[in-house]
Amino acid sequence: MSRKSTHAKVAGSRHREAPFLPERERYLRSCADSGATPGSLTIKRNELIWIARLLPATAPQGVDISQLHELVRQRASMHTGVTMSERMIVAARPWLRFLGWWREPTDALPFQGHLDGYIRWMRDERGFSPSTVGQWQGRIRQFLQWCEETGRDLKGLQPSDIDAYFIQNAARWGRISMKAITGALRIYLRYAATQGLCDSRLATALRSPHIYAQESLPSAPGWSDVQRILATTETDKPADIRNRAILMLLSIYGMRRGEVVALRLDQVDWAGRKLHVLRLKRRQPQVYPLLPAVAEALARYIDTVRPHTSAQEIFLGLHAPQHPLTPSALFSFVNNKFKALEIEVKHRGPHALRHACAARLVAQGLSFK
Repeated sequence: MSRKSTHAKVAGSRHREAPFLPERERYLRSCADSGATPGSLTIKRNELIWIARLLPATAPQGVDISQLHELVRQRASMHTGVTMSERMIVAARPWLRFLGWWREPTDALPFQGHLDGYIRWMRDERGFSPSTVGQWQGRIRQFLQWCEETGRDLKGLQPSDIDAYFIQNAARWGRISMKAITGALRIYLRYAATQGLCDSRLATALRSPHIYAQESLPSAPGWSDVQRILATTETDKPADIRNRAILMLLSIYGMRRGEVVALRLDQVDWAGRKLHVLRLKRRQPQVYPLLPAVAEALARYIDTVRPHTSAQEIFLGLHAPQHPLTPSALFSFVNNKFKALEIEVKHRGPHALRHACAARLVAQGLSFK
């Protein structure tokens, strides 16, 4: 028997004999289905053997970062590789998250339980989109953190306190941002009042800055700039093939980035030449004609670049493991396009292309809705 086959046999034996075998195999199969390469799977498998041996029997009840660091210290006493600690943590966290065993670190904030209740209310009772919930969570968390740091209690909050919050942040907020933050804060204060946490009149005291109709349109690129952006993707590079389809959806259909990353294979009706989009703001499906140029861009990406995977989302990352594209990754590549072409607009990113679509429709006398 060759040394190579002997080594493989020993490695296979170590894998089978280590604890939590079903959990490790289930995770490795998921990684393979997501496009992980054989080499990366081997690395993951070997790291998970070490991790499984060190994990206590109580691991299914939850493992936090301090416990993981303790496992790293235990292994360091046996193996002193320079990158060992980093490799072990990088391998362990995704596996534990996959199993539902990972305990995310949480800030010990007095208002955290209340904020969690507000998030559930937005999501479950009001039916806000995940994007809206995420944005408003951040805005309200920032406000509650400010209240905590400045010694303000919600029960005794006055309109003058709200004014102080806006004055303190005015230098870094534009009028459009201030309008959005005011709206989020008003809804939060109404919710807090129903919970008996603040004065019910506080929300009505908030006044948004006036935003004129179509004021945001000049912040969008002109259509000639949109065409310049699209022209940069006329190559055979996998990233450009994928990104061309994304840019068309943003600029021609005016889709939001959350709608693009959520788009699934079954939402494209190739035979009927239709595109079914779930509009996040209105939580309603909308049907659009599948334009030939967009159909061609989508088909080219799906047929030549998109990996064969169980994921139903159309747009995936380019590197293994190829998970569905995230809104932040989409924003990053669109923002970089604006920078590379030196397109001077107030706001870069996917929403600027949505505004460009709106501006073009307005110029043609059509409705954006």
